Amino acid sequence: MSVDWQMGCADALERIVQDHPFWRTYIANLPEKNNLHLAIFVEPYLSFILDGRKTVESRFSSVRCAPYKRVLPGDIILLKQVSGPVVGICRATSASYYELDKARLLELKSRFSKMICPENEKFWEDRARASFATLITIADVCQLVPFSVAKRDRRGWVTLVKWRESLCLSPQLSF
Repeated sequence: MSVDWQMGCADALERIVQDHPFWRTYIANLPEKNNLHLAIFVEPYLSFILDGRKTVESRFSSVRCAPYKRVLPGDIILLKQVSGPVVGICRATSASYYELDKARLLELKSRFSKMICPENEKFWEDRARASFATLITIADVCQLVPFSVAKRDRRGWVTLVKWRESLCLSPQLSF
C-alpha cells in the first residue's frame, strides 16, 4: 500500500484546517492514540452527514475490515465523495462493533435506523448478508474546501497510518 497519497491527504488537511479554529485546536491537541480516517461515501449519505441528518455512520461487511475495531472515540474522519474530492471532516464520539446474525441486525435497525438515515428498506435488505457491523456516532461535522487525494483502490474506508509524520515534518505547521 502506498502512503504517498496518505501523506498528501494529511498535508491538505493541515492547510485546510488553518481556517477552522475548532479543528486546528482539536488536531493540535489530539492524543497519540487517535487516528485519522478517510471514509468514502455515496449519495445521499454524504449529504445527510453534511446537513446534520445522519449522526451515525454504519459500515457492514462480510469480513473483518476497516473500520471494524479500528475507530476510537475522538478519531478524525475525512469525508470523501466516491470518485470525488474530500469535502468534509467530523469526529467520532463513539464506535461500536457487532458480529451479526438476523436478531442482531433487527436490533440495530430498531435502535439506530433514524440516526443512520437509510434511503429505503432495501438498505436493510442489502445488509442482511453482512457478518460484521461498525456503528460510529459522529459530531462536529464541517464542510471543507474540497481537495483531491490520489487514492485509487476500491476500499471504502482507510485508516491513515502516516499522517502524523507528515504533520510533524511540515514547515507550515502553525498549530
